[in-house]
Order: sequence, then C-alpha cells, then structure tokens
Amino acid sequence: MTWEQRVAAVAAYGFTERQAGFLVMVMLHAGVCLGRHYCTFARIAYGQKMHDFFQGLLDRGYATARGCGHNKARLYHIQHKPLYEAIGEPDNRHRKPVTLARAVERLMILDTILAERKLTWLATEQDKVAHFSLVCPVPRRDLPSLTFGTGTKTTVRYFPDKLPIGITADRHTHVFLYLLTRATPIDFRAFLERHAELFRALSDWSLRLLVPSHLTKATESHEIAFHQQLAMPLRPATRDELCWCFHRRQAGGPGEEDRFRRASRAFGAPRFQALYRAWLERGDPVVDATVSPALADALARRTGRLECHVLPHRYLHLFPLVATA
Repeated sequence: MTWEQRVAAVAAYGFTERQAGFLVMVMLHAGVCLGRHYCTFARIAYGQKMHDFFQGLLDRGYATARGCGHNKARLYHIQHKPLYEAIGEPDNRHRKPVTLARAVERLMILDTILAERKLTWLATEQDKVAHFSLVCPVPRRDLPSLTFGTGTKTTVRYFPDKLPIGITADRHTHVFLYLLTRATPIDFRAFLERHAELFRALSDWSLRLLVPSHLTKATESHEIAFHQQLAMPLRPATRDELCWCFHRRQAGGPGEEDRFRRASRAFGAPRFQALYRAWLERGDPVVDATVSPALADALARRTGRLECHVLPHRYLHLFPLVATA
C-alpha cells in the first residue's frame, strides 16, 4: 500500500487527514507515542486539541495509556487491530504489548522520523524488499536477512533489524538508521555485516547513528567499529587464511593444531568475531567480500557516510528508576 492509501483507509474511521497521517506514522514506525509527538506532527501547541485527540482514541478503544516515570507524561499505545488491518499490517509487532524500555527505544525512532519529514521512510519488511528489489534493483541475496529454522522448514526474514530507511526526494540517497542502545558495538558490527552487500550496491548512502544523550561516550567505539568492518579490505592471502580458520573452527575436529592456534590469535579481534557470525549465516561469500575495496572507496569519496546524531530529547525521566533505554 502507498502512504496515501494507508492514510485514506485510517481516515475512513472518522479521523481528519492530519490525524490519520499521524496514526499511520505511529503504527508503522513505533506503535507508541507521547502527546508532544502529535503536536510536532500537527504543528499545534500542547493543549486541548492534543488532549481531545488522545482521549478520543482511548474512549473508542483504539489506544491504551500508561504513566511514565516521575512526571505526568503518558505513553500512548496504538493497539487496535482493525486500524493495523486498514494499513495492511494486521500482524505488525507494534500492536503487541511492549516493555517500557523497548517503548522508549521506539520513541527515539519516532522522534527521528518526525524531524526528517522531507524523507520518504520505508518501515515494513515488504516495503523495503519491494523498493530495493524493484527500484534499485538489488538481488534478494544481497539484502540484509536472517534465516530461522533448519532443513526444509526455514524462514528468511529480510531487514530483521526493523529500522526505518529514508529515501531522499530524488531517490538518489538512502539514509539508514541505527539506534545505539549499549556501550559496546557488538550488535552494531553484526548490523554492518548484514548490510554490507546492500551498501556496496548503492550509489549514495549514509548510516545515521542515533545516540541517546546518556550514551554519548560510546560514540567513538562505534565509529571505530564502522571503519574496521567496512573500510579495511583484506589481502587475498589473509582472506584465504580467514576462510580456512572459519571452516576449521566450525568443524571442531583434529588437524593442523599449530596453524589453527596461530589463526585464532590472528583473527581474535571483534571485527572477525562479527564476520564469523555472519559467515555462519551466509557462508563463504561473506569472507570473499572482505577483499573488495568498494566500501572503502565509497567512504573515501563520501558516497558512503557515517553520521553520528545525538538525540535532542531526554528519555531517562520516563523510567520509574534510573535505567537505560
């Protein structure tokens, strides 16, 4: 469905076009929101119109509300299944109950989307696969994915990180989001490996690292991880030894113990641990791609970029106790 079709379908429930547009945005990208999000979207002052809108959602059973932290903020969860069915997403995970910590992460994403209204945002797996397969086009094997199950009972999930992807008006540049939620970049490295082939296929892209204010000290470690995973191609001989090491590590059997110990020490850095996890998922092409200079060249030309963006809003006050989102 297009954005316009989704807005029209929600408006049929008795909402204005502005209200329907806001609900579509929330359902696609977060499922939860605060009152200030509607005020920002509608460009209205925080006041009676906002209160009336959310009270109407509560009265009609379209949303639930919960208190947050030590202030009077209320977290609204849009959970009415027919509304999700109207936008073609009856089983969207945003409709389901969510912990406060995960809800706050989604608020961070929603804040980012609202601040970048000039971009077209891809939210669902189906929308992303259709765009990159048909518009770019990129082979499905090069799209970020995870495979679940074994044998004949396997399911492939594309774009498993479920983060929005923005497209500029000229459709030339793609903006990928990554929300920093922990101090160490273990998950970030895995994200980079999943997206490496897609980055290589695009002519212009940026990866926007969203940094909550309480995690700003972790920015540097993520910048280092970014350059290690994407901007340091291996020599062919190193690639061959790495591939041997991975196969030997997986097999776990006897043979060439001295060589394996040397290789394990040489490839013990976090970069190679992330590569090994990606190799277990997708096989030798992951290692073969490490000799390509394409990503290093893109970063040098600035057609590929990492942008670190400290989120302007604070979120810890939403928690009843000091915690991290």
